[in-house]
Amino acid sequence: MKVAVVGVTGLVGGIMLKELENLRFPLSSLIPVASAKSVGKTVIFNNKEYKVKSLDECLEEKPRFAIFSAGSAVSTEWVPRFAKQGTVVIDNSSAWRMHDDIPLVVPEINANVIKENDRIIANPNCSTIQMVMALAPLHRKYKINRLVVSTYQSVTGTGVKAVQQLKNERAEIKGEMAYAYPIDMNLIPHGGTFVPSGYTTEEIKLVDETRKILGDNTILVTATVVRVPVTGGHSEAVNAEFAEAFEMDDVHRLLKESPGIVLQDDVVNSVYPMPLFAEGKADVFVGRLRRDETRPNAINMWIVADNLYKGAATNAIQIAEYMVKRFGD
Repeated sequence: MKVAVVGVTGLVGGIMLKELENLRFPLSSLIPVASAKSVGKTVIFNNKEYKVKSLDECLEEKPRFAIFSAGSAVSTEWVPRFAKQGTVVIDNSSAWRMHDDIPLVVPEINANVIKENDRIIANPNCSTIQMVMALAPLHRKYKINRLVVSTYQSVTGTGVKAVQQLKNERAEIKGEMAYAYPIDMNLIPHGGTFVPSGYTTEEIKLVDETRKILGDNTILVTATVVRVPVTGGHSEAVNAEFAEAFEMDDVHRLLKESPGIVLQDDVVNSVYPMPLFAEGKADVFVGRLRRDETRPNAINMWIVADNLYKGAATNAIQIAEYMVKRFGD
């Protein structure tokens, strides 16, 4: 079973290789793919050296799976070409997420929407993944009416250039800027592109993708996206209002029993999720659980995850794992 990783030299692509190893995905051969400037370079996978190939070369090899993390423009052009020849494409860009006929999947929540003949499957936005991971078990029990979310997003979500900008600023080195402003010692309330409503495309993703994954278009969602000077992962302050009453003990139990969730909620001992400890891990960490005393049936929660792992690479590979187990290789 041939598996291609498209965008292998990027931040997410590198983590995809690590997670293919960590999860022991049953591939027969790896096809690392990147842009023209990286073709011919080498990557290491399972202690073996592989040469980076072009998209044309990859297409000729007809991989069973192609996991894309190369941006919307590349995905828009190339994903249909791979799908047409029978390759299952798991795409990490925003290009295909909101197409009605394409599944948008977090395996722990809605893997059942994948059909055997699906050839394009969308990987959700990183901020959406970690939020719905924490909310899905609560939605099933209490029915979410409304969400208010503020994100505190790692520079790794922007990419290598942003990470380097942060490093340069901390070292007092002048260099290329990924953002319009300094990021060190600063917060930037701007993720994606502003639209006429005043919201950004990153904020709109949290609205639309949450409804699609949870299968409920009645959920009201409002979001504010903020970029912060950390590298360990994204954090979110979420206020959720439910249709049904809940007990805090039951909320704790539901989260503890949910696969992929780690509950860190011991404020007496200062135990709560932080990017410092989430970095490099594939779990979603939840804490600071408390009733919203100003609204009936509402709760506040703090959600943290490494956006390169469960927020991107791990989730994509878990989708491929599900398909192999469910439909065979």
